[in-house]
Formats: sequence, C-alpha cells, structure tokens
Amino acid sequence: MAAHMNKLTVLSLAVMVALTGCSSDDDKNSNNILAVDNQIAVGSAQCVNGGVETQSGVDTNTNGQLESSEVTHTNLVCNDPATSLTSEQLASLSNNAWFSDAQTKLASAQDAASKVVTESGKAKNVILFVGDGMGISTITAARILAGQLQGEMGEDHQLSFETMPYSGFVKTYNVDAQTPDSAGTMTAMASGVKTDVGVIGIDEAVERGNCASGKGHELVTSLELAEIAGKSTGIVSTARITHATPAATYAKSADRNWEDISDMPASESANCEDIASQLVNFEKNLEARFSGVDVDGIEVVMGGGRRHFLPKDAAFNSADAVSAVEGDRTDARNLVTEWQTTYPTGTYVMDQTGFDAISDDATKVFGLFNESHMQYEADRDNDIAGEPSLSQMTEKAINVLDNNDKGFFLTVESGRIDHAHHAGNAYNALNDTIELANAVKVAMENTNPEETLIVVTADHSHVFTIAGYPKRGNPILGKVVGVGQTEPSLAADDMPYTTVGYTNGGGFRDLGNETDADEGYNFAPVTGRVDLSNVDTTTPGFHQEALVPLSSETHAGEDVGVYATGPGAHLVTGTNEQSFLFHVMDFAADFVKAADEKVAQ
Repeated sequence: MAAHMNKLTVLSLAVMVALTGCSSDDDKNSNNILAVDNQIAVGSAQCVNGGVETQSGVDTNTNGQLESSEVTHTNLVCNDPATSLTSEQLASLSNNAWFSDAQTKLASAQDAASKVVTESGKAKNVILFVGDGMGISTITAARILAGQLQGEMGEDHQLSFETMPYSGFVKTYNVDAQTPDSAGTMTAMASGVKTDVGVIGIDEAVERGNCASGKGHELVTSLELAEIAGKSTGIVSTARITHATPAATYAKSADRNWEDISDMPASESANCEDIASQLVNFEKNLEARFSGVDVDGIEVVMGGGRRHFLPKDAAFNSADAVSAVEGDRTDARNLVTEWQTTYPTGTYVMDQTGFDAISDDATKVFGLFNESHMQYEADRDNDIAGEPSLSQMTEKAINVLDNNDKGFFLTVESGRIDHAHHAGNAYNALNDTIELANAVKVAMENTNPEETLIVVTADHSHVFTIAGYPKRGNPILGKVVGVGQTEPSLAADDMPYTTVGYTNGGGFRDLGNETDADEGYNFAPVTGRVDLSNVDTTTPGFHQEALVPLSSETHAGEDVGVYATGPGAHLVTGTNEQSFLFHVMDFAADFVKAADEKVAQ
C-alpha cells in the first residue's frame, strides 16, 4: 500500500466511542487516543482513484505517535472516480510532441469528416495518379529518403499524398494471376472490371494474343466516358505512352506488347489495330463505337515511345534519336504527321524547348520526349534534347485541360519507379517516387479541392524490403547500423548488409555515380553475398543484393495503398478490389450518367 501519514489527531472519548463502538474503562488513557489519516495514492489496489485511510488507537506508551501495534480501528474512504484529468496530470502528455501532433491530426480528420460530400457528381475534375510498382515499402523508403534529403531524420516525414484525408488498400491480383502485371491492373482501375495478365481494355473472356477472341468484350474506360461527357482528357507518363498503364486508358488490345504493328503477328495485325495507331485514331474509333457520339479527342498526351509512331526509316529520325533507325513501324505510316493532319492547330513537341513553348491555351498537345521510355528523374540532365519532369508535365496538362468549363479527367503515371525496381536499383525507384509526390503536390496546389477528386495509388508492388534493425535516422540507402552503434551490423557471414534489398533480381552492382538504372542489365545476375565493407551503397549506381538470382526483379502480390482527397474521397477506405477505384471516380464525377445522357441524345 502506497500511503503517507499526513495528519495526527487527538480524539475525545466520545468520538472514540463512535469509531470503535465501545467505551474504555481506562480513564487514564482517555486523553491518549490518537488517529492518523494516510493518503492513498491513485492506482492503489485498495482505492484505484486514491482516498484516505484513517487509523486510530490508544497511545499506550505516551510517545505521541500511533504505532502499528497500537492501531485498534481502520476506516477507509475512497475517492469518487475522476471524470477528468487536471492540467498537471495532463502535462506529460500535452507537452509531448507525439501527443500534440496526434491531436492536430485528429482535429484535421474530424474537419475532413464534417465536409464529406455524400452526393454523387460533385467532382468537376478527376486526376488519377499511378505510381507504377509503388508498393507500401517503396512509399515508406521514399518518405524517409525525401526527409533525409531535406536534412531531417526522415521517418516522420510525409510525402504530399500522405497528407490526404482518406486512404485504404487495394487488392492487385489479376483474374488469372496471383501476382499481377500492369495491363490487367490498370484495366481494372480504368474500366471497373478485372481482367487477365497482359490484356488491355478487354475483359477476361479474351485469349491473350488472339485478336478475334477480344471482339465484343471491349471495356469502356473513365477517359472515354469523360470524352463522351464533354470533358477534356489527358494522359501523362514517364514510360512509353503506348506502355501498358497509359495504354489501358484508351486502347483495346489482346496483348500489351502490340505497341506498334511490327510487334504483331501478321495474322493478328490484319484484324486488330496496334496500340500507337489506336491512340492517334482515338477520336474516330470512339465515335465509330458509339453511334451518334461526337467527341473532340484527347487534349493532352505526353510521354515517351516515339519509336512506335515513326516508320522504320532513318529519314524520319528525331534530333535526339538514340538508335540508327529510331522508328519501328513496318507499315510506313508516320503517326506523328497523321496526328498533325487530324489536329492542324495542335502542338507537337519532342524536347524541353518545345515543351517550354506550349501555351496554356493550346487546344491539343502531343509530346513524345524519347525514343523509348523517358529518363529516370535523376538521369534527366543526361537527355540529349532535354525533357520535362513529371511535375512539370502535370502542371502543364492541368493548365491546358482547365480551359474546359465542364472539367477534365487526367491520368498521370510515374512509370519508371517500376523499371528501377526491375533493375534492382532502389536509388532511382525512390527518387522517381519522390518526383511523383512532387507532381501530386503541384496538382493539389493548382486545382480547387472542392471540385477536384485526386486519387493516388499503384498498379502493383515489388519484392522490395526494408529490413534489419537500423537506428533512427540511419541513411535509408545505407548499411544497417544498430541503435546506439556507430559501425555497420554484421550478418552471420561477418559481412555488413543494407537496410533495403530485393527478394529476387539481378543483385549487386556497384556502378558508382551512374544514374541510369538500366545499365545494370549489362551484367549477369550475382549469386551469393558480397562484402560491402568498402562499398558506398548510397550512390546512384548501387544495386542492392538479391536473394534469388534472376535476370530481372519481379512484381509482388501484396495489396497497395490508395490515397484520396476531394469530392468522393471518403469512399477510399478499407480494403477493396482494384476495380473499385473506377466506381469511386464514377461516383465523384457521374461519368457513366453524363455519358449515357449524351449517347441518348
């Protein structure tokens, strides 16, 4: 018992009788009756909320103190339960930064909940950001790196989209695959229907690689619905614009690899249109599919993949062509000039100078900034002709699309997060994730949150891990240094190891300051452990070790995160099928309803 004697009282005989229930015949002791109040501490087994224990008895040895052997009566009075804490009791909490930060977050969450719009169709604009391969571990590591690049410890940093009021998880599997690919996952997000691996814009009835099997099973996408509804539309990607993720917004293909006619077997190209051709013919194809519909085509297209739009003839090479013959098309078509013929007032650009000259009141923009994929963010300075960043393209797209009073639908993909992971290079994967966060920040700053739904997610994850027991603030790309230590921790083989790594892939490479992750493919997969004692693992050219040696690191099958703000964002919560995201966007903007009304007219 935690108690302190804090009050000594000499009681009259009458009071003592009341306390003990009897009288004493020993008159000489009647003036030596003592009582002591002992305070009971809060949390005591006797009184959880504290109280007072009164002990009384005769001071038989007349020393003025009530000793334990003299106690003849004990009375316990417990305090009533406390209904609130005092400011003194709260001081250790309220003065703690973790506590106060959480209180601020709670207030923000309550404010967001009070502003939830439960009515559909309130989003004038919808922007879907897709970090290709941006799993939870990638977001966590990128968050830490972003903070450390700003001089922080990193772990408590937040990427722009992590400040959004609503978030949840998405199940990424394809209809026929436990671990998915981007074609099936993006089709689910774009159309609201899951499908098979390697298939774009067609449901699961299709047989991959069989053009005829997809006939009659084509899906309708958010971008197509927005076009029919009269909104402006845009696609931005750092990958080839014909690659699986961007292609799923506009194309129907029984095989994701049919980016141009040269990629298709003759038996299939005779009956189906390649993906690049579908992009240029988007307006014509959509109007043919829905009789009576009049659309004006996609307003903004920016990305890589120029080779799929040019004929296989060196005479058509661009100024920054890397290959001796840039174009891949074997049908002699120049889709760039075909687009320019269809949209004579449109703006075609292929480098940073052309991009910088794009007017915000441009009617159509077609940007193909690289022969294949655009550069990694860390490698952009090495581009021959120069190319814009993802955040720059996002801002320009919004400025052009926002000229439509009916609003717009924009898809933005950071495609090279995925490619860096496949190459086993965390440096570029994380830096491209940070640039995606920059692009999201630009979108949040350049749109009205009361009329714009912004959704940020990934199509799938990668076998990228954060492991060991590194101390707080340890460089995320560095070797593990334990809490209280200054030297790297050693594994059972007496060699240091990195915090981040891969379950499979090409494994270790030490390419120093090389900023192109794809250079790692010039070496055979490394088997077994490597002594990293004298290796700087934080350089751009370091590729992390991998457990299972493969020519390329693979996707992973776990759920990915989804973050949202704006009208309809409150529906982004819990764990859902990937196809659910289409329905969230449709609820927010009434895509289907508005398109149906146009078709009915």
